[in-house]
Amino acid sequence: MGFERNWKAEVLPAAPLIAPARSYLWPLRIEGEEEALTRGALRVMVSPRDRGWTPYLLTCALGFRDPSMPSGVLSCPNPGEICVLAGGYAYLAKAAEPEQVTLLGMKPVVSVLEAKQAGLLLFAGFQTVLAWGLDGKVWETGRLSWEGVRLDGVEGHTLRGFGWDLMKDAEVAFEVDLKTGTHRGGGWTPRIS
Repeated sequence: MGFERNWKAEVLPAAPLIAPARSYLWPLRIEGEEEALTRGALRVMVSPRDRGWTPYLLTCALGFRDPSMPSGVLSCPNPGEICVLAGGYAYLAKAAEPEQVTLLGMKPVVSVLEAKQAGLLLFAGFQTVLAWGLDGKVWETGRLSWEGVRLDGVEGHTLRGFGWDLMKDAEVAFEVDLKTGTHRGGGWTPRIS
């Protein structure tokens, strides 16, 4: 299950009694995230093949404490890249170079779906879907919902899902072309004045 990877990772239930020689704190200095660790953290021990399987510790600040927000470790289309979800925040980095981390601007990420045939990791937020490929961000859809996106699945190169329509108080189906990120349908209808 998942994309191929050249690293190993284990989510730890607590900080290790003896820390490895290398450890990293994510997010790095990001404006507005100065107090992120007060919400808690996900700790992950990572061992990249490119560094002789020598482990290091990642301490990833939670985006939100809500247990419905995703947390865990995912492989990416690039086998050398790791994705850590921590309370709805998505951190991505080369496993052998954790000093260079990307925190997705989508906050929170509410669900993730693999589109292996298309070579994409799909992140759903409240209003859009973002695709991450072999070399990073590939595209982000236009707005699909007033405030709620639900991914239903992938068929070939088409993502299917639902976006909530405020005016109808109902979910409306959408389709996204995984090659371009263009979509049809969804629950977003801008107000006409």
